[in-house]
Amino acid sequence: MAIALWSPPRGCVFHRDRGSQYCSHDYQKILREHGFTVSMSGKGNCYDNAAVETFFKTIKAELI
Repeated sequence: MAIALWSPPRGCVFHRDRGSQYCSHDYQKILREHGFTVSMSGKGNCYDNAAVETFFKTIKAELI
């Protein structure tokens, strides 16, 4: 739905955790067909997203 609504540019980075729905072959195929660069957290490393989540929290706070 996001692809249809916003038409993100090719090369856009899609970063997620290692949830089974995001690791599935079909899901990965759709992302690559639409030109996404796929990025995933390291296996067993819950701190991978900490810096990015902190960054976006700051942006949201600044916007509000």
